[in-house]
Amino acid sequence: MVVLSQPALEPFSVIRTCKPIGLFSEIPVIDLTDPHAKTLIIRACEEFGFFKLVNHGVPMELVTKLEALANSFFNLPQPEKDKAGPPDPYGYGNKKIGPNGDVGWVEYLLLHTNPQILSQKTSIFQENGQIFRSAVEDYMLAVKRMAFEVLELMADGLEIESRNVFSRLLRDDKSDSCFRLNHYPPCPELQALSGGNLIGFGEHTDPQIISVLRSNNTTGLQICLKEGTWVSVPPDQTSFFINVGDILQVMTNGRFRSVKHRVLADPLKSRISMIFFGGPPLSEKIAPLPSLMEEREGSLYKEFTWFEYKRSAYASRLADHRLGLFEKTAGQ
Repeated sequence: MVVLSQPALEPFSVIRTCKPIGLFSEIPVIDLTDPHAKTLIIRACEEFGFFKLVNHGVPMELVTKLEALANSFFNLPQPEKDKAGPPDPYGYGNKKIGPNGDVGWVEYLLLHTNPQILSQKTSIFQENGQIFRSAVEDYMLAVKRMAFEVLELMADGLEIESRNVFSRLLRDDKSDSCFRLNHYPPCPELQALSGGNLIGFGEHTDPQIISVLRSNNTTGLQICLKEGTWVSVPPDQTSFFINVGDILQVMTNGRFRSVKHRVLADPLKSRISMIFFGGPPLSEKIAPLPSLMEEREGSLYKEFTWFEYKRSAYASRLADHRLGLFEKTAGQ
């Protein structure tokens, strides 16, 4: 048994609440085959910036194969995993999240969706490298196809004439998208020592256009509602969860809400999550779509490139209000 003292907790944040946060039963559930899906997606993005997607069309054998390979990687001895790091930002990371002092009870593998960059970062798998690369590529192909459909349904629901106005940014060969595998190990000793819930990944919004999350059946994901209340999302290993990102909030001129979320570590069970972050090309100019601005409303945001926003976001702390620097002030 490992005996831990209070200093072992010092780098990590702990959430203490007067009463446990129960599972939230009002998460919007969207059936991708529903004829009314576009309307339901708009409502969910406006109210929550988040929804669960069922009948999504992604074959579950792709999901289970990749999860098994991810588990094999995270079960390797620490020195072996460290060979895939340190992150630059791609590669293997452990507890340290980004360069600005954020930490969490998590280890991860961050990969670019460009196959050449993916290949360099999977050399750790040696003879299994090709198996892992193929599993990631097959999974990403199916998830991207689903993400394109979701984004096009959003455009339809918003009555935008060009239904590929969002999806074209992810379809572009220069799309700056990435894929992340997160592993939150169980932490019974630290939980007992802290008297609360250990933060696996601190509160933040995702800077990209859209995030597509799938996790195993372990709880931990929480989202923040409009009024500031944190609620726990019931896990569902057969479904996907869609997050509105900062860029989509800007392009809809604030109509869609970039959802603040966090992950708490479970004391007894491992949590594995896999997330596709769909981003535009680095040179893409980002601004509210003219058709989505109400008459006399005007743009709420300055125009910027994805490169400029990404650079600013990655220079900040997780919990910072990243869009604040790009919001227009009175008179602008």
